Amino acid sequence: MRFLLPLLLVFSALLCLLPGCEPKEDLVTKDASAKLEFSADTVLFDTVFAQVGTVSKRLWVYNRNSRAVKVREIRLANTNPGTYSLLINGDETRVANDLEIRGKDSLLILVKAVLGPNATNNKPFLVDDQVLFNTNGNEQDVKLVAYGQNAYFHGPEEHITRNTTWPKNRPHVIYGYVVVDAGVTLRIQPGTRIYSHAGSAMLVRGTLRVNEATNPSGELTPTDTATFVRFQGDRLEPFYADIPGQWLGIQFDPSSSRNNLVRFTEIKNASYGLLILNLLNGPHPRVTAENTILRNISGEARSFGGGDNGLSFEGAGVFGFSGDFDLRNCLFTNCGEYAVRGIGGTYNLNFCTIANYTPQFRRESQSLWFTNEVATEQAVVPNIVRVTVDNSIIWGSIDDELFFKNGNAYRSNINIQNSILRTKDYAAAMDAGDKLGFDNRGNQIGPIADLNFPKFKSTPFRSFGNKFDYRLDTLSPASNKGVFNSAIPRDLLNKPRSITAPDLGAYERVNP
Repeated sequence: MRFLLPLLLVFSALLCLLPGCEPKEDLVTKDASAKLEFSADTVLFDTVFAQVGTVSKRLWVYNRNSRAVKVREIRLANTNPGTYSLLINGDETRVANDLEIRGKDSLLILVKAVLGPNATNNKPFLVDDQVLFNTNGNEQDVKLVAYGQNAYFHGPEEHITRNTTWPKNRPHVIYGYVVVDAGVTLRIQPGTRIYSHAGSAMLVRGTLRVNEATNPSGELTPTDTATFVRFQGDRLEPFYADIPGQWLGIQFDPSSSRNNLVRFTEIKNASYGLLILNLLNGPHPRVTAENTILRNISGEARSFGGGDNGLSFEGAGVFGFSGDFDLRNCLFTNCGEYAVRGIGGTYNLNFCTIANYTPQFRRESQSLWFTNEVATEQAVVPNIVRVTVDNSIIWGSIDDELFFKNGNAYRSNINIQNSILRTKDYAAAMDAGDKLGFDNRGNQIGPIADLNFPKFKSTPFRSFGNKFDYRLDTLSPASNKGVFNSAIPRDLLNKPRSITAPDLGAYERVNP
């Protein structure tokens, strides 16, 4: 027995010297056929603003062999030195040596790019490189491609102190706040693109004039780039295309902002689209929006006013605290809280389409929401709300898309006619206290069970892919039900309206 324990120790030591004692996946093969595989043959960045770092993109390197491989070198080819960088095992580098990948295992590489400006080029330009791998004498590569774009950068708190025109030859990128000072006018040329970083906004204390002199000669397409000015977030990856709340929005100061005009414009991915913040109910600034699309508008409750006057409100496509808005040929869609919200003020909608479907989240607030309440206790003037809706479609994904808080108190200031409405509470022909009745004056109360009663071409409930189209389909109940207005002779896409019987909403379907 006294020899048993020493014999076991010797036997165990001998076993460790036998082949196969080391796990197979840890044995390093030098076989030239042991190549790597990759999650992609090209890492693509589209589009990158010059001088701004990209997000990190993942490149997985797979060892499909049963045994480990040693990658002698991973490096950038440096076709464009200084553009790309790699993050390997937590270290940012351009070269890594002797990295071992176990059998049936993988290695994660993070790739980033910072493009230098191309001063002579206003169009997108390509900057490429390669990640090179050397394994057991095998040379392999993964291509890196970035499409760069020169841009004008604004912020972090840029004040426009004299009359200025933003040109369209390059995108404009906002980091922080751009403030149009009192007494100053900012004009934006047709076709200009404005991208805003997270938390960024435009504050207009003077005057904003977008596309003020634009008169297209013919009908536009929904994807027009020559005429429409586009405001959106600066995350250009396809994943972010329809995500709301990526930046704040455009705010108009009540003390000095006057005579604002927004035409042929798209505002998307913001927390609010157009905001008048007149908490003390002083003189009302006015904003006119024509041929304008507000989509993907939503955000968590934000504080306004600060200090003891600070109030918290969710987002809206058009949001007025005692402000005045004229809205013509406007489309509102995917507004997570409200399309138009008014706490006092005047709101005139003519030939507008509210197709407020919110497929990404559940919405509980009505698309049109108004109250005559004051915003703060410090407001010294009683709030007055006036609402006019003509020739419009008010539709969306909840049963009631209208709400008038204390509506009976300002009923004489509400005029809704020749429109399609989705509502239960206001479906009667006659008023009953605050339950106002709008089944009169040419209005159609659509059946709430039919989510696409206006018969839009494509919605989240009647979709052909992920592209929604809120122009009218054939046999739409909105066809030929409007009353011609000589001040609005064309639709959102500049198509002539029928003089005798125009269609309701922002889009004209039939020829005059």
